[in-house]
Amino acid sequence: IQVDGHPAVARPPRVYLALNKPPGVECTTDRDVPENIVDFVGHHARIFPVGRLDKDSEGLILLTNDGDIVNGILRSEHGHEKEHLVTVDRPVTQAFIQGMVRGVPILDTVTRRCEVAAVGKNTFRIVLTQGLNRQIRRMCRHFGYNVRRLQRVRIMHLRLGRLGPGEWRALRTAEIAPLLATRADPGTPGAATDVRPARPTLRLRAR
Repeated sequence: IQVDGHPAVARPPRVYLALNKPPGVECTTDRDVPENIVDFVGHHARIFPVGRLDKDSEGLILLTNDGDIVNGILRSEHGHEKEHLVTVDRPVTQAFIQGMVRGVPILDTVTRRCEVAAVGKNTFRIVLTQGLNRQIRRMCRHFGYNVRRLQRVRIMHLRLGRLGPGEWRALRTAEIAPLLATRADPGTPGAATDVRPARPTLRLRAR
């Protein structure tokens, strides 16, 4: 097949994965970094993480070889939600929750209003629509709290569910569709028709 007299280059099948990242894995494509996320997953496609979780954090992160969806998911003005469970080093108070909800001065700005609710003595749930560097840890530190565990449990409509630490699975077609809708031009020819997700499977990386 030729296009304008030149051989057409076949686009590789698009890959969309959900990983339960354990602590210690670095969200980088730099293969020289020990425990980089690309080698950790070991997928045959040239995938990269959508956004990041810092090395000490864990939970849901997406990986793909579809660069068209990245900005649509990550740009803060789109307001896509990311939900986390956070355990801190002392009891969560109402004053702490209210302060987190209103916004916290970090990194020369004030964080957006967010949803926060206590779910245990030292544990709370927080839903963010922005992704500043180490945002939750910095917000907690502003009030004198230190994070002991930070786990992302949801990105937009995608939930961590029963994925164990280090396990990943391919997204289902119904899960991929809302990600494609985040593109600047979701009506681009071929935007949805060439999605070929693998049959959903679980993979635990050998340690």
